[in-house]
Amino acid sequence: MAHTAHDYDLFVIGGGSGGVRAARRAAAAGARVALAEEYRLGGTCVIRGCVPKKLMVFASEYGPDFHDAKAFGWDVPEAPAFRWPPFRERLHAELDRLEGVYRRLLEDSGVEVVDARATLTGPNGVALSNGREAGADTILVATGGRPALPDFPGAELGLTSNDMFLLEELPRRLLVVGGGYIACEFAGMMNGMGSEVCIYHRGAQILRGFDDEARGLIAEGMRDRGIDISLGTSVLEMRRKDDGTIWTKSTNGHEGEFDAVLLATGRTPNTEGMGLREAGVEITRKGTVCVDAMSRTNVPSIWAIGDVTDRVALTPVAIREAMAFVRTRFGGEDCPPDHDLIPSAVFTQPEMGAVGMTEEQALERDVPAEIYATSFRPMRTAFAGRPDRVLMKMVVHAETRVVLGVHIVSPGAGEMIQFAGVAVKAGLTKEQFDATCAVHPTVAEEMVTMDAPVRTL
Repeated sequence: MAHTAHDYDLFVIGGGSGGVRAARRAAAAGARVALAEEYRLGGTCVIRGCVPKKLMVFASEYGPDFHDAKAFGWDVPEAPAFRWPPFRERLHAELDRLEGVYRRLLEDSGVEVVDARATLTGPNGVALSNGREAGADTILVATGGRPALPDFPGAELGLTSNDMFLLEELPRRLLVVGGGYIACEFAGMMNGMGSEVCIYHRGAQILRGFDDEARGLIAEGMRDRGIDISLGTSVLEMRRKDDGTIWTKSTNGHEGEFDAVLLATGRTPNTEGMGLREAGVEITRKGTVCVDAMSRTNVPSIWAIGDVTDRVALTPVAIREAMAFVRTRFGGEDCPPDHDLIPSAVFTQPEMGAVGMTEEQALERDVPAEIYATSFRPMRTAFAGRPDRVLMKMVVHAETRVVLGVHIVSPGAGEMIQFAGVAVKAGLTKEQFDATCAVHPTVAEEMVTMDAPVRTL
């Protein structure tokens, strides 16, 4: 490709999943590429998000397995105990390994990696915290987001999701403030690893935006596991006591004492102090970078992808936006990223997978729909005497018979929803689902055996 008079054809700001993928793909297309990251390569997902979170989920789920093993004939003589320090050491060793993998992938692709903070000096210029300045024909902003602290007295005493992987020891009593997937996932993890967990959520139910039946079953399952969920409740103030514990006062009049408080009440884009507004880039009041369907900002040379644009804040979406950006900017084709019918998994305990329309959305949009649903105790945990239940649910267009949404609450729901997502994305009908022979005995077979709707909208 023809190169410009600038130092680089592409300068990427941010070394998370989206930025790394864009840099590598652009370099493979022949572009001269540099990438600046001020903290650690891998971004939120690898360093302080999806990867360490999922490893903590795995660690936290072994407790019930020891109980189940006895029911299945195994001799488990001692009460098992989780030890955080050795797990934490192994966890951070794995994150170090993954960061090294990311660095090698970039360097092997011919990308120049700059371990420094980058700020914009104009439409084609960046200043680096190491004193360097550089020019680029195209600048890609992929700086992601960070946890946002709520505004009440003492909020600075709270932990954020970033801090949870760095704890020196597990808190005996933990308050989680928030009811989104981050709050609920951490509540499950910490409960499974031995902490006494309480959730304060200001809404009427946890996991807003997901199917009502699914989130209700998850709340029930969390309570069955010993998590105390207080709905319609917010923290008014917090302060540190002399013994190191945190005193809280909430809107329900309750005063509590906890060893730690996790504030999981939202995230904000990393756009502060980057020189974006000074370079002419349009930023919303929330700090989000405004982009068009192709991920272009209003400044032709500056583009943005991932959580900093606040379109769909998921790692695989940032990666797809990165690949679409490279095809558009360096491949000579208009390639808008596809944000329709994105499957998602929530690693709560119980786990949830979802794709497409919820029953509530069908009602709101006046879509003629049939609801197929079944809930039952799965064989494995029922045999062990646990009360766990699963939910399999479909939203089907009553006239076209196209499956508009699938919602699963079950062990392995994240794995199941990946393949259900393929079917929903392809626009398959309920009859095409049913034409597939069931795999027995599995939980997933219910997706092709529900023969009658439970209700019609």
